[in-house]
Amino acid sequence: MTARILVVDDIPANVKLLEARLLAEYFDVLTAENGYECLDICARAPVDVILLDIMMPGMDGFEVCERLKANPKTAHIPVVMVTALDQPADRVRGLRAGADDFLTKPVNDMQLMARVKSLVRLKMLSDELRLRAETARTIGIDASAPREDEPANILLVDGRANSQERIARALRPVADVTAMSDPQAAIFEAAEGSYDLIIVNSNFDDYDPLRLCSQLRSLERSRFIPVLLVVDQGGEGMVARALELGINDYILRPIDPNELLVRCLTQVRRKRYNDRLRDSVHQTIELAVTDPLTGLNNRRYLDKHLKMLFDRAVARGRPLSVCITDIDRFKSVNDTYGHDAGDEVLKEFAARIRSTVRGADLACRFGGEEFVVVMPDTLPETAAAVAERLRFVVENQPFVLRQSGTALTVTASLGIASTIHGVASVEELIRQADRALYEAKHGGRNRVVAAAA
Repeated sequence: MTARILVVDDIPANVKLLEARLLAEYFDVLTAENGYECLDICARAPVDVILLDIMMPGMDGFEVCERLKANPKTAHIPVVMVTALDQPADRVRGLRAGADDFLTKPVNDMQLMARVKSLVRLKMLSDELRLRAETARTIGIDASAPREDEPANILLVDGRANSQERIARALRPVADVTAMSDPQAAIFEAAEGSYDLIIVNSNFDDYDPLRLCSQLRSLERSRFIPVLLVVDQGGEGMVARALELGINDYILRPIDPNELLVRCLTQVRRKRYNDRLRDSVHQTIELAVTDPLTGLNNRRYLDKHLKMLFDRAVARGRPLSVCITDIDRFKSVNDTYGHDAGDEVLKEFAARIRSTVRGADLACRFGGEEFVVVMPDTLPETAAAVAERLRFVVENQPFVLRQSGTALTVTASLGIASTIHGVASVEELIRQADRALYEAKHGGRNRVVAAAA
């Protein structure tokens, strides 16, 4: 995992210590001595996570965080406050300012890396959603406003009745709380209900709460619901493991009601914001940028979004790979079985692309029987493996026509190109992939060819 981390502290020794720890994990590290320098860096360069000291002269960390969150261009950057302060009132103030978490000095290495990696993963997802939403806005489509005033729906999974009552009472002013004691039943409830947040208390006598967190993240219907874990003081190991599994936040016992309230509201707001972004991709954008036959994004969307992905990859020095695939001898399907049969093959081919590509990849119908898969943060070797998997999935199972029951053997040729070979523009990237596809066609079809370095 690679990301750019900004360390902000007025004490050089603290900066050097954090910088060394992050560089050892292969992060790209920027440093700032004060709040003004932090704001200036964020205005000029892309930053993935900010480690922000609170006690600084001139402008303290609280004010810096408030300014970052008030600016639409930096509001999405996760902020971790690093401080010697360890009072609930300070954490509440920081959370109200928009901080995502706190690390107390001296910083524990395991907690530092677990929190940074967790926030980087969340930001990558949020960045992808924001890019796609921006593409929608560029072509004149936007999603509805988030539901700010509606009470939150929170699922509380807690093994003890008295603890359930205390937590539910603290959240009652802002949320409707459903409390459950059975973790397995809670998994089904999370999948079937409509929840803004799941709180998992680690107080079970005979059940591992991390297993519940893992299962919530593995199920599609609960994957994007934020999870807040309640742990005992001294539970740093459990917290680090939970963050690796994908939980969003945690709170230590004994629980401060104000801190609990603010942490929950932060997660609910973030979920509703991300839901809004997903709506802009999956619902309101559909008619304008979706191919009506296959359900994949169309050429119009690809042209807009690929340029954004290309520019981001170049700015951050990250790889971007593109695969163009073409159904072999597709004209003979139309000529022999008719255009309705050809449409069936195109729809099934698109379905197999969807089943093969990864969640962050972008699959589009390029035109006719050609399709494009855009793979952010992907080296050519990995892109070739994805393309080979798609080639195999297409060839391995016949395409059965519904009306006649005829089973057709269909194959595909695929060409790959990547930005790591010094590609100067989106147009050149597409041309390289197209030339590789041409080589695959003329080399015998049903194969994957990568553009030469």
